[in-house]
Amino acid sequence: MKQLLKTLTETLAPSGYEDAVREIILKEVNPLADEVRVDALGNLIIRKKPTKSSKNPKKIMLAAHMDEIGVIVSHLDKKGFVRFTNVGGAFGRYTLGARVRFLNGVTGVVGYDRLEQIDNLLPINKMYIDVGATSKENCPVKVGDIAAFERSFIEMGDRLVAKSLDDRAGVTVLIETLRALKSTPNDLYFVFTTQEEVGTRGAGAAAFGIEPEIGIAVDVTPTGDTPASIKMVMELGKGPCVKFRDVGMISDPRVVDWMIQAAEKAKIPYQREVLLIGSSDAKEIQISRAGVKTGALSIPVRYVHSASEMVDLNDMKNSVKLLTAMLGKPVSV
Repeated sequence: MKQLLKTLTETLAPSGYEDAVREIILKEVNPLADEVRVDALGNLIIRKKPTKSSKNPKKIMLAAHMDEIGVIVSHLDKKGFVRFTNVGGAFGRYTLGARVRFLNGVTGVVGYDRLEQIDNLLPINKMYIDVGATSKENCPVKVGDIAAFERSFIEMGDRLVAKSLDDRAGVTVLIETLRALKSTPNDLYFVFTTQEEVGTRGAGAAAFGIEPEIGIAVDVTPTGDTPASIKMVMELGKGPCVKFRDVGMISDPRVVDWMIQAAEKAKIPYQREVLLIGSSDAKEIQISRAGVKTGALSIPVRYVHSASEMVDLNDMKNSVKLLTAMLGKPVSV
């Protein structure tokens, strides 16, 4: 699992440009799939059919997004400094000093016009990327070029640190769940979605096409276990989180009960999540067509939307165990 996560997180795939990471995922899941397709928005849709003896199988969609936050060039000045804007939630406090890599291979470092008060909020429109150019003419990038943050994967015991754990951690969990499910009485669609970071666009299109009865988004959630953090109960190492609410959706109580009962029956540690900031693919799945019974399984991650996000390996392993326990049996939701 760690090697797969390393490969996925070190791959550049900002929103709208998910091709490279999709190819890696496809190699992992292709031998495990009954059907494989890629839709017009680039969502990778993997179907695992129910066993032939199954009666009234539930059609269940599981979604984890492939994309990551990034930046896009908006202007070049005469000295070759690159102005940019965000693709998804790139926060100023994490962006200054970061290294970025453009999809054409060019690297750069993010600087700031002038720091008068170091503790102030740092707006992105006062930042620039230095790509080593000396003029506009010899600048190796152009307006519209896109980049993602560059940072290598490291291990700190069971704590793993990397960029784009949001949501390559969820992608890894779905891949490992698909690997663990030898058979299922349910009609399962594992969807690796695009453009979540810019408005959960891929998930909405995928759900419209699949028309599931039940939807589950597998994503990360910020924690409340660091000094002076927002007062939320989610912690690293305490198990996957069953979402009750976030900014974009309220989970279906029937799905919540299903997840909690499965965790308790299998003696898998879990946490109850009420998220005060952000949302996930679940919000678009829930309102697709005439509506879908939807919930979310969240993996606790510290420093979300930075280039050094942190996850606990045990939370990922327990997420796989919980999904396998849920999906390996008939569902009455």
